[in-house]
Formats: sequence, C-alpha cells, structure tokens
Amino acid sequence: MSQKAPWVNFRPEIKVLDCTVRDGGLINSHRFEDHFVKGVYDACVAGGIDIMEIGYKADGKIFSAAENGPWKFSKEEDIRRAIGDNDTDLKISVMADAEKTDYHNDILPKKDSVIDVIRVATYISQVPVAMDMVKDFVQKGYEVHLNLMALSVVQDKELDDALEIFAASDIKAMAIVDSFGTFLPLQIRDYAKRFMDAAEGTGKEIAIHAHNNRQLAFANTIEALICGVNYLDATMMGMGRGAGNCPMELLISLLRNPKFNLRAILECVETQMLPMRKAFEWGALVPYNITGHFNEHPRSAIAMRESEEKDKFLKFYDYHNEA
Repeated sequence: MSQKAPWVNFRPEIKVLDCTVRDGGLINSHRFEDHFVKGVYDACVAGGIDIMEIGYKADGKIFSAAENGPWKFSKEEDIRRAIGDNDTDLKISVMADAEKTDYHNDILPKKDSVIDVIRVATYISQVPVAMDMVKDFVQKGYEVHLNLMALSVVQDKELDDALEIFAASDIKAMAIVDSFGTFLPLQIRDYAKRFMDAAEGTGKEIAIHAHNNRQLAFANTIEALICGVNYLDATMMGMGRGAGNCPMELLISLLRNPKFNLRAILECVETQMLPMRKAFEWGALVPYNITGHFNEHPRSAIAMRESEEKDKFLKFYDYHNEA
C-alpha cells in the first residue's frame, strides 16, 4: 500500500493501545480507584481499542505498597476486581520494567492470568536482562512487546546492535519510545525506517509511544502511521506523567476503521478524565517544553511544578541552558 494513499489511516493492521492507567499512574503513584479503571476499560471496549495497559508489574521488594497504589503491581486479584475476567476482544497489557520486576515469581503462566500482553521496558544498558524477561514471558504463553526507552540518547551503533537482537527474538512488536518528548516528525520518520528495516522479514510490528513535551505527540504518531508503523499508543485526554502522551480522542478521530468509536472515547474524557484533571496536572506546559527542547528527562520540570517556583520559566530555562 502506498504511504501517500488517502486511506493510510484505515489499514486493518493498525492496533491502538491505551496506556491511560499505566502511564497516567505516574502522576498519582498509581492510586486510581476501581471505578476509574473500570471507566477507562469500558471506554476501550466500546471504543474498539485493541489493547489496554492497566499498570506496571513492579517488584514489591523494590517499591513500597504503602507508597504506591495497586496499579504499580497489577496483581491478578486487583485486575479482576476492577474489570472482571475480561471476556471481550480487548487485550489486557502490563508493563514490566527491566531490573524492577520479579518476573520469575510475580508473573503467572498465561493460562492462569487475565493478562494477555506484557510490554518489557528497557534502557539500552539493560538489554541482556530484558531479553531474559522476553524469553520467560514467551515461555509462559504471553504476547510480548518491547519498549526501548530514552531512544533520543541512544548511540547509533548501540541501537543497531539492539535492533538486531530484538529482531532475532520472539517479541511481537518493538516500540519507538520518545521518552523525553524531544523528537520532531522528521526524526520519527528516520527511526521508523530503521526499526522497520530491522524487522523486515520477521513478522514483527513496530509501535510508537510519543510524549507531548513539545506538543508533537499527535504529529509524531501521525508521522509514524504514515511510515507504516501499525501499533499506536495513546491515553485518554493525553494523560501521563509530565507533558503526557498522544491524546486518544485525537488519534481515534483520525483513524477511519469503523471498529473505532469516537463517541465512547469522548464519554470517557467527559466522565472520567475531566474530574481527574481537577485533581492532577498534566499537559505540555512550558517547563516540559524546555526539557523537551534540551532532550532531558522531565523529572526536573515535574519537581519545578511541585515547588513554590512553579511558574519561574526564565529561571528554569537559564538553568538548563547553562548546564
């Protein structure tokens, strides 16, 4: 299919993954009430979303249950309590961070779990651990995806080596992750080609997870879509740590497959996200624009927005410009 064809946003291979609860949990220590999780789940089912990422699978020996809500750990009993046994076409996903997941013990065989997909998140230095995790999850019967984080600071040779390893593995998809929200559409085009070239002939899909620091998450997702990337991440109302992510309501309004239902997504935005927005801040505010501009992790911007100098934009810019 020509990438320039007007129906590029209809192709049936496109899959949409909602990571509202997982990524959004980074702004409230994963303390969502069950009714919120169920509301997002119901919207995903009614909206034709393909995969819902419900939380992390974090190691309880590293992260305190007193300081984190249930969606940091995504235990089977918590998932089933919130959404039931999920007898729908929607796949349930969790994220397992390399070196932060007790994957041998905390993740059951697929036959005993409501979870369908596990996304392994790894930094470039953690690839050996990540590949051991992939092997474990595949043997347990899961569909496994891989997210290479902080891609904007990975050296070319390291990326080539990692892509070669990923392509030879049993993962279903590997994601272009703009962790710092710094990429421009032209850069996304280049990365899409590199990932797709590496995956050629393997049957693997390429995904994109875009952050909105420079207000380009939607544009970058569109660029990836045009280039042939089939797995697209988004969150309701763009919710996520710091600047957030590609807004689901924008993405679904773009896609032409009639299986997607924009009205169901807008209902979730109105009934679930607007009340949440009154309690928590996210979005492409100026400090996140600045960290995106300097290709830096947004943690400093998050700390600034929680301080008494939350609106001292010039001081924040000068500090990063002189660093």
